[in-house]
Amino acid sequence: MVYIRCGTLNSFHCATEISALLTPPSPLQVQEHYHNLLSARGCSGITVKQDGNSGKGLYADMDFKEGELVLKDPMLVGAQHPLNKIDCLVCSFCFRFVGSIELQIGRKLYMQQLRANESHGCDVGSSSKHCHEMDSSDEEESTQQCTSGSPKTKVPLPEDVVQSLMNGQLVLPFSEKFSLPPAVPCPGGCGEAYYCSMSCAEVDWESSHSLLCTVESSDSARREALLKFIKHANKQMIYSSLLQRWWDCIALPDDVDSSDEASFRLQIKMLAFESLQLLKKAIFDKECESLFSLEIYGNIIGIFELNNLDLVVASPVEDYFLYIDDLTYPNKEEAEKITQPILDALGEEYSIYCKGTAFFPLQSCLNHSCCRNARAFKRDRECGGKTNLILSTI
Repeated sequence: MVYIRCGTLNSFHCATEISALLTPPSPLQVQEHYHNLLSARGCSGITVKQDGNSGKGLYADMDFKEGELVLKDPMLVGAQHPLNKIDCLVCSFCFRFVGSIELQIGRKLYMQQLRANESHGCDVGSSSKHCHEMDSSDEEESTQQCTSGSPKTKVPLPEDVVQSLMNGQLVLPFSEKFSLPPAVPCPGGCGEAYYCSMSCAEVDWESSHSLLCTVESSDSARREALLKFIKHANKQMIYSSLLQRWWDCIALPDDVDSSDEASFRLQIKMLAFESLQLLKKAIFDKECESLFSLEIYGNIIGIFELNNLDLVVASPVEDYFLYIDDLTYPNKEEAEKITQPILDALGEEYSIYCKGTAFFPLQSCLNHSCCRNARAFKRDRECGGKTNLILSTI
């Protein structure tokens, strides 16, 4: 992957880099790229092959047993859903939960109270005790959930309790068993991005966030344009093989009649155009002008539209409350004197996990199949944004 920052390169060098970026790689270069990718991930028994009609495909060149790990594929790029940021504070690069159990809960309750104040209403919560056994990796697999007590309205906590959770003054029983890395703020100081380590912060800054940080730019006009771009992207869900433009490859929604398809695709194209204009106002560089074409922008979004995969990271808050629920007397009774009011205040939202969307280089080579022999999922012990491909017979 070529990363270009034209402001730090001379014009000739920048033009050369852009030309190399836009030139389609040869079949040999593609094969070498995926060979190196598979080697770096320690994958064996699989290979990527190019087909002139169907694009790239992932093939097994050895027999796998049912349930055997085929590959572990770190994401190339991903983004947390904007609304999910209210409930989950995670590393903006690897999506690992950060801070502490207390901070995660306090922040969630604080945001919950803000929403309640804005809507002047109340939410219906969950029962007083929960016990879940869930495999979220496969929609077709059964989900078991046992709950004691009857549904009831959430019982808000006093504001001082919420604040003490957020600032660390209140330490919950047994929370030390669920320690999280401290939250590292964005190097630019935007307050929008946090990280689990300085290494994640530095990599994200160099790869993309320095362009998207709303504080980094000293130009107020550019900063305003960037904020508008991000708002537009969040609203339209645009955020930054066979190549297709977004408006050509996006599936026709169920509520759009086939006779209106041309009009629908034109609307999508106009959304991409509006987004691109906002992005140009925010970060345009004359030396990189050729990269800011609607054709290229549409193809980039189209690649993501065709190949993105849901990003899911289990919440340590849910694990914490399940741990408390599994304690034995007298530890459970003592712990629940503190945790039960908090659980009642959270309601069913206590178990919300990190949700987003991501692009995984090897997983994107898999074709859709109605008779699949593999599935993508995350194992419980993995707390970051990685996906595992497990072979399973159907």
